[in-house]
Amino acid sequence: MTTAKDLFIIAMDPQAARSVGQGDLSLALAGAELIDLLGTRAVALDGDRIVPGTQPAQDDHLLDEAAAALTRQPPYERVEDWLWRRGRDLSAAYQRALEEDGQLTSERRGRLPFGASRMELVDSPARRQALSRLEADEPVIGALTAAVGIERGRPADAPDPDGDPSPDDKAVTTVLAVVNDAVMELEAVRQRRSIEKAAFSNVWRGP
Repeated sequence: MTTAKDLFIIAMDPQAARSVGQGDLSLALAGAELIDLLGTRAVALDGDRIVPGTQPAQDDHLLDEAAAALTRQPPYERVEDWLWRRGRDLSAAYQRALEEDGQLTSERRGRLPFGASRMELVDSPARRQALSRLEADEPVIGALTAAVGIERGRPADAPDPDGDPSPDDKAVTTVLAVVNDAVMELEAVRQRRSIEKAAFSNVWRGP
């Protein structure tokens, strides 16, 4: 399983403290994909720009799609621009992928972090692996889940994590920081629209 799929599973898990918005999750999923591409040396960062490397098969069709979608001509794409472009409707794509993989079922009632569809995670090794990364306080998963509002640290008797699994700490830190900023920006847009809508309603309502 990829970091993005693990993140999606965690966001869907009934034990998550809060539901996750589709937009927030999509941005974080795009960041998770980029971190996995960094891990396979498919990309590197030059400052905040994504420099494509070789294009090895990723053993995951969504990661292959992400690699194929990279801008391969300079000036290369900024991480922030990648998140907004690649993240568009990405949570829905991961829902479909997990359904195809048999990780989601509609036979039992459950909840999704977005939308009206009612589906539930299958109790599978993939689900247990994803949740174990969160409970072990694995740094990348911890940062991504915190960015979308999920915070659940490892149990007191759990072993300490072995450290950030990324081969490039600085690049991963950059991606995580940009994900956090993008989610905050999206929330600011929501709040501004809410205020504008309320003001518009007050105008029509009158004194």
